[in-house]
Amino acid sequence: MIGNLISFISGTGIPPAKATGGTIVFASPYYYHTFTGNGTFTPTQSLTAEVLVIAGGGGSGGSANFDKGSGAGGAGGLVYYSGQSLTAIAYTVSVGGGGAAGAASGALGATAGLQGSNSQFGSLTASVSGGFGGAGAATSGPGVPFDSGNGGSSGGPGTDGTVGTATSGQGNVGGTSPLNSPYRGGGGGGAGGTGASGGSGTPNGGAGINTYSAFASATGTGVSGYYAGGGGGGSLDGTAGAGGSGGGGAGGTNTTQGAAGIGNTGGGAGGTGGNTAAHVGNAGGSGIVIVRYNA
Repeated sequence: MIGNLISFISGTGIPPAKATGGTIVFASPYYYHTFTGNGTFTPTQSLTAEVLVIAGGGGSGGSANFDKGSGAGGAGGLVYYSGQSLTAIAYTVSVGGGGAAGAASGALGATAGLQGSNSQFGSLTASVSGGFGGAGAATSGPGVPFDSGNGGSSGGPGTDGTVGTATSGQGNVGGTSPLNSPYRGGGGGGAGGTGASGGSGTPNGGAGINTYSAFASATGTGVSGYYAGGGGGGSLDGTAGAGGSGGGGAGGTNTTQGAAGIGNTGGGAGGTGGNTAAHVGNAGGSGIVIVRYNA
């Protein structure tokens, strides 16, 4: 959103905003500028700001007929910058999109999901993108496309694939996936917790974090104050994972597709079920950038 929506009535005594760009909201004592898409933040004077940057979440893997559940997407990396000294110049804001879904296949050709895109504020390298989920597989053994991807948080793999790595300070790793029964993909990692394994329990997505619930409350974003939850792993046996708090999509069961990550949360997508039909994965949730400063 590029417009300059200012949520106060003229003449109330509230000081004017010190910058333009994004959707602007005053929630005493702060101004918040929210970017749900690319834009420009331009201070009208020098100021000190806090910047919350969340990348796009990862997409989940697809499955093949009579397959195992696919891995979930990891959440987009989340980075908070405090005390940023900004001058009266234009700062380019980029908001990363969620990673695309992995393809389905009637045989062995299911593919992993795709990684979400980076978000960035000015020269700050915001966050790495979300780790993608590995495909469900009709064959055994680790390896692409069953491995999950690296990212801010890593995705969950499918079919005994290798779990990707997370970026320190930006997210957590996904859960593992068993080679044999119960044939569940791993849950994606979230900003606040690791994804659960598909082998010993329900492959829930890793939790997001509510450290920035004041940002969420003031701007009407996030999910109940949380951002960047991992997706739930998909399942062949009917026990799929729940999405992590903060926008992670729920995993699919048996013959159903997992849910997409929620937009502008950086949530990872839920893995898809296998069994009697092939299913595509789903897309990760887009990221967000929020700038906050004292009025």
